[in-house]
Amino acid sequence: MSTKFTRSRFLRAVSAGATYLALTATVGCDLLAGSSRRGAVRARRKVWTLPDVAAAPSLGVWVFRSRPELSPPAVAVTIQANNTAPGYIFVAPEEGGSGQGGSMILDDSGQLVWFRPLQGTTGRVMNFKVQLYRGSPVLTWGETPGEYVIFDDSYREIARIRAANGYNGDHHEFIITPQDTAMITIYNSVPRDLSSVGGSTEGVAWQGIVQELDIETGEVLFEWKSIEHVGLDETYVSALDDHYSGIDYFHINSIDVDHDDNLIVSARETSTVYKIDRITGEIIWRLGGKKSDFEMGPGTRFAYQHDARRQPDGTITIFDNGTMVFDNGIPHVVEESRGIVLELDEERMTASLVRQYNHPDQQFADAAGNLQALPNGNVFIGWGRALAMSEFAEDGELLFNATLPPNNRFYRAFRFPWSARPSSRPVAAAERVSGEEITVYASWNGATEVATWDVLAGESPENLERVGSAAWNGFETTMVVQTSEPYVALQAKDPSGRLLGSTEPVPV
Repeated sequence: MSTKFTRSRFLRAVSAGATYLALTATVGCDLLAGSSRRGAVRARRKVWTLPDVAAAPSLGVWVFRSRPELSPPAVAVTIQANNTAPGYIFVAPEEGGSGQGGSMILDDSGQLVWFRPLQGTTGRVMNFKVQLYRGSPVLTWGETPGEYVIFDDSYREIARIRAANGYNGDHHEFIITPQDTAMITIYNSVPRDLSSVGGSTEGVAWQGIVQELDIETGEVLFEWKSIEHVGLDETYVSALDDHYSGIDYFHINSIDVDHDDNLIVSARETSTVYKIDRITGEIIWRLGGKKSDFEMGPGTRFAYQHDARRQPDGTITIFDNGTMVFDNGIPHVVEESRGIVLELDEERMTASLVRQYNHPDQQFADAAGNLQALPNGNVFIGWGRALAMSEFAEDGELLFNATLPPNNRFYRAFRFPWSARPSSRPVAAAERVSGEEITVYASWNGATEVATWDVLAGESPENLERVGSAAWNGFETTMVVQTSEPYVALQAKDPSGRLLGSTEPVPV
C-alpha cells in the first residue's frame, strides 16, 4: 500500500464508512444477532478494515507504513489464477529496477507474503525455493558473495555453506540431495589454447565444476570438472563473442540427481544435457548439442537451455531458451523460449517430444529461466530475462501469468506449498485522524496463518483492552479504529482464534 493511498483513498473510505453508520439504526447501531426484540441493539463496531488496500501500487514499488524499511517491487498479475496448483510463488528479483532486490514470496494476487532484501547494495539472490532438509521443508538460495543459505519455517538461518577446495561458488544451482548433501555449481578459469575457437594460444577457458558437500562440515564428497570430460569443440560460442575474458565454453546452469543416483547436468554454451556417473565422473550420455548420443526427433532440439530435470515418469523437462533449427546442417536459434518435455528411449537412444509450452506473447529469455513440474500435472515456468512467470495446465492452457517491473530481472521462479510462523514479532504503526478515530497498520513478514487482527487500546502500554478485530487483508492490513486512547497493540490470530503473536504497544 502506498502513502498516496493512505491519504486520499483513506479519507474517501472513512467518509463512506461514516455514511454507512449514519444510515444504520440512526445512531450507528445494529440489531442483535438472533434477537426477537425489534428494538434490541448492540454497540457500534469500533474496528473495521479499510477497503481496497490490496490494489498493487501504480509506481511498481510497495510501501508499508508498518515496515518502512521494506520496498520490494510489485508484481503485476496479468492473468488471474484459475485451477492452479496450491502454494505460493517464489522469486528473487535483482536490485536495479523498481524497489529492492531480494528473496520474495507472493500469493496468486501478487500480494507480498515474505520479503528479505539483499543484505548489501550489490550482489543478488538466485535460485530461491523450498527444499527438504532432514525431512522438513526449508527455504534455500544462493547469494553473493559465494554463499548458500538455508532457513527454517520460522525464517531462522540454520546453515550457510561455501564452495570448498579454494573455489568461489556460483549461484546457478543449489540442490539438497535425498542424502541431505548439497550440490552446487562453480565457474573456474584454466589456461587453454583457444586457437580452435578463435582465441589466443595462451587464453583461458571457464570450466563448470560440480561439488557435492556435506552441509554440516563442508567436506567435499564429490567433484566433477567439465574440462576433463568435455572439449572446446562442443561449444557453440567463440572467444571473440564471449562476455568472459577467454571463453565460457561450458556454462553449467543446473544439476539434478537421476533415479539411479547419477547426475543430470545442463550446459548452456554447448546446448547439451549430460548424464554423469556420480562415482567415476565419466559421461554416460549426451542429449542434444554437437555430439548427441540420442537421435533427436522432431521438435526436440534445444538451444542455450536451462534447468534440465528428470521427472518421476522418466521424462526430462527443459527450459529451452531458444529452439535450435538446422538449415543445410547449419544451426540457427529461433528467438522464442519454451518449456519442453522429452521422452528418452535409452535402449534405442532416441529422444521424442512429449509436449511443449509456449507463451501466447512469444516470450524470449536470452538468459535464465526454468520449468517446474507440479504435483497436479501443471507446470510453472519462470521466463527468466523476459520477466514473466506463468502456470500452464498439462494440455498447455495458460492458467496464471504475472510480470515483474522492467530491470527487476530474476533467474528462476517456482510454486511451492509453504506454511510458516516467523520467529520475529508482528509490527504495527498508528496515527490519529481525529479525536475519536485512528488508522492502524499491522503486518507480520512471512506469516501464513493469520486470519484476524485483534486491536487493543489503552492509556498506557501496560493497560490495554480489546476494542475489536479486523480481518487480515494482505501483507499490511489497514484498520480504522474508534478510540481516543493514546496506545494500541495488535494480536494476530488464526482462523480458530488461536493467538499466534502480538505486537509491541505503539503510541498513536
